[in-house]
Amino acid sequence: MTKVACHCGAVELRVTLAEPIAQGRRCDCSFCRRRGVPAVTVKRPDLEVVKGADKLSVYTWGTGTAKHHFCSVCGIYTHHQRRSNPNEYGVNMAAIDGVHLPDYDPIGWFDGVNHPSDAG
Repeated sequence: MTKVACHCGAVELRVTLAEPIAQGRRCDCSFCRRRGVPAVTVKRPDLEVVKGADKLSVYTWGTGTAKHHFCSVCGIYTHHQRRSNPNEYGVNMAAIDGVHLPDYDPIGWFDGVNHPSDAG
């Protein structure tokens, strides 16, 4: 199990990563490229909010599939339910205990601008 926490400590998650941290990536969709934080995959059953569920705020738009969770106290993004696979979460790599992002450079990108859910 891996600990994930916001900046102020009001929200804490316990996760089991579905992939190595080194496979984390950023997304270039209109929202994620502004946020700029890389995420790593966690299967839905492998994420538990152990503290601060009442402090989480959710942001969604467009198809409404992706649900981005933030601490309502400090504003830090902790995780999101993925649009590409709603059975997965993307977890903020920078909020994982002991992760130093420069150790994982270069971090790859996911093409969220040309997302298959937007084709029509």
